[in-house]
Amino acid sequence: MGGMVYDLREVRRARYAVAAVFAAHGAVTGSFATRVPWIADHAGVSAGQLGLALAFPALGASLAMPLAGSISHRFGARNALRGLIALWTLALTLPSLAPNLLTLCLALFIYGATAGMADVAMNALGVEVENRLGRSIMSGLHGMWSAGALIGSAAGTLAAHLGSDARLHHALAAATLTFLGVLACRWVLDLQPAEDEEPPPRFALPPRSALLIGAVGFCAVFAEGASLDWSAVYLRDQLETSAGLAAACTTGFTLTMAIARIAGDRIVDRYGAVRTVRFSGVLATLGGLLIVVSDRPAVAMAGFALLGLGIAVVVPLCFAAAGRSGPNPSLAIAGVATITYTSGLIAPSAIGGIAQATSLTVSFCLVTVLAAGLAVFANVLRAGDRDRPKVSRPDAAVPDPRR
Repeated sequence: MGGMVYDLREVRRARYAVAAVFAAHGAVTGSFATRVPWIADHAGVSAGQLGLALAFPALGASLAMPLAGSISHRFGARNALRGLIALWTLALTLPSLAPNLLTLCLALFIYGATAGMADVAMNALGVEVENRLGRSIMSGLHGMWSAGALIGSAAGTLAAHLGSDARLHHALAAATLTFLGVLACRWVLDLQPAEDEEPPPRFALPPRSALLIGAVGFCAVFAEGASLDWSAVYLRDQLETSAGLAAACTTGFTLTMAIARIAGDRIVDRYGAVRTVRFSGVLATLGGLLIVVSDRPAVAMAGFALLGLGIAVVVPLCFAAAGRSGPNPSLAIAGVATITYTSGLIAPSAIGGIAQATSLTVSFCLVTVLAAGLAVFANVLRAGDRDRPKVSRPDAAVPDPRR
């Protein structure tokens, strides 16, 4: 692979196209999250029942993600992503239509399953574009996802403020995002399996290398989920701040993550994935220490900001390393994605359970330990630092032999 050369214009178009798909994927998540209270009221579910229902997206994603490789093998990468992103954007309409707990759980299962399969497909194509460009782009792609989530959240906040029906809001958002996502897929790489290539199994355990990479992603996503759901509570309950300042802490954490992801590719190109994650782990650990020792809001907010900076690029680099860790990138990426989804599912409840038994400070001691694990085990991402193929000038294109 290291000797292959590709058309620069085609690869650049594919980069922008897959970035647009990442943004559309994130916008669906942001659009859904802002209307959860409306959805809960419409379905007539209690807080406990809502918590149960919100476990179903992760369950659906975990079960469906291994199918993405088989779908890409059968239909080709471009057609697979086109179909999967359309299913995901259209699935946005389902939760707001659910009239009761049972139908809400089913809707959220489908919502999560389509999200997970599209996630694997677009990350696999992102890794391939990164390989062909010969430089890091995965952090920026995940930054585009964060930007899309912020845009979707802003639109959803406006819709909620205006008191609009979430069914109408999500129908309009789904139509718009389906159009944009499917249109962007026109320019993604059209990878086709070789004639003698065996189709991947529909369900299979991920390779051992993906499990190790996934463990690093687990640490980062656990810290992310804990901070997103509990940073405001930490400031309000532990440091007795106002609700506005507590909310500002969560917003600041989210913004630092988005900014770090968008800017992260230059750092990865200069220092490599292993050194970047090692330094990120040090930053995140320092942030965690500031949080647990803080007695003033400003110190805790600085800690959450450092934590966000430290974990921002880790998951994109985990996907990139998984995509280069073996002969079946989709299977490896699906394995890493399953582990990270699971981490995001259990983190908020684990933090709450520890806090209930001890305190939130002890909960964030655990987060700090996991952040330190990023620095200790960064070496498993060495697959992300392998040599990448060169890209040709437009007048020196060489065909991709897999087409």
